Amino acid sequence: MDLDEPLEFILGAARKAVHVPDTTLEAFLKALQPARRVFLYGRGRSGFVARAFAVRLIHLGYQTYVVGETITAPVKRDDVVILVSGSGSTYPVVMTAELGRRQGATVVAITAQPDSEVARLAHVVVPLVPPEGNGSRAKLAPLGTLFETSAWLFFDAVVAMLMARLGETEPSMRKRHATLE
Repeated sequence: MDLDEPLEFILGAARKAVHVPDTTLEAFLKALQPARRVFLYGRGRSGFVARAFAVRLIHLGYQTYVVGETITAPVKRDDVVILVSGSGSTYPVVMTAELGRRQGATVVAITAQPDSEVARLAHVVVPLVPPEGNGSRAKLAPLGTLFETSAWLFFDAVVAMLMARLGETEPSMRKRHATLE
């Protein structure tokens, strides 16, 4: 097998999964754009994707936290909690959805399982459901690769949309880029 086979499979599946209905995309942007504070959470590789989006939200000027860090503020009404979970049933993520709702935050679920527990608890559900690929998934994109890749691409496209809506540019975002790394 060469690199092209898994790469083409992953890219094709991600393109299909990221095809989110316009009404769903608009609901996500409507929740996120005016948010005072944004909290992100996911476990495993989904958590890495959530963290990457958190960095870009900081660059856009959002007050952003990653749930579980010791410096995370308490969630309050008018905050947005974005949960990234392929299965939608990861216990700590479901628990975070429950806690976010209880505090009056808007809960957003990014998931491959739109009928899952975390989706049931969310105010906005963004389904990123990769196609199965006729048995090729396990060989070319094991475990949650397709969901995680799709979520990363979705979030990066959302960043571009938010840049336009918020009047941000790469130079304005660069001013918020970390200087101590």
